[in-house]
Amino acid sequence: MSVAVSFKGVSKRFTLHHERPRTLQELTIGFLGGDRGRTEQLWALKDIDFEVEEGETLGIIGPNGAGKSTVLKLVAGIMRPTSGEIVVRGKVSPLLELGAGFHHDLTGRENIYLNAALLGVRERETKAKFQEIVEFAELERFIDVPLKHYSSGMYMRLGFALAVSVDPGILLIDEVLAVGDEAFQRKCLARVEEFQKEGRTIVFVSHALSTIAEMCHRALWLDQGRVRAIGSADQVVKEYLESVK
Repeated sequence: MSVAVSFKGVSKRFTLHHERPRTLQELTIGFLGGDRGRTEQLWALKDIDFEVEEGETLGIIGPNGAGKSTVLKLVAGIMRPTSGEIVVRGKVSPLLELGAGFHHDLTGRENIYLNAALLGVRERETKAKFQEIVEFAELERFIDVPLKHYSSGMYMRLGFALAVSVDPGILLIDEVLAVGDEAFQRKCLARVEEFQKEGRTIVFVSHALSTIAEMCHRALWLDQGRVRAIGSADQVVKEYLESVK
């Protein structure tokens, strides 16, 4: 099988700024005094290697701050690595932070067209799929309401319906399935299973370890930005649970 996603020696560093000046006066005094605020270098990922084959579902697990979401953002092209090589083959549809890319003052309808365009979907294709997106999201009554009036569950439903409508080769899912009612979560997981049967590639971040073990072919365990283990989902989840006892 061919490789859909490849990480080779990938590291990602963030610069954290502490005690930022809050006023122009503080900025000026700090600049003239040579104090531009303390900074800290944070390595979210450090020299990681892994591959995801076409048609594979890879689950990524680990504690908060382990670098899981950073991996998805690098695959999506939202971030660039500090060092290393990333190769992605296929159209990517990211379902990352809840409401990411949505404009709160625009309606659900307007956000569908805006975000579809950002994902490279032509307007006529969005028109053809519009009703399907709205029905899947179960938002018929609210589609012309500004998103600032949506609940978190409504955000998730719209985001998921849009992400799975663009015919992705690679679907990225970051924990958002934990939001919303149980019936809609089952509906989303059923759609993910359809994608698996169609041979789509899926990278799935979740703290729901039972879901990872059940739905994923393999799992990647990250710890403090490094690969702790990678292998069959059952085995990696078992090792992770034993480590946190």
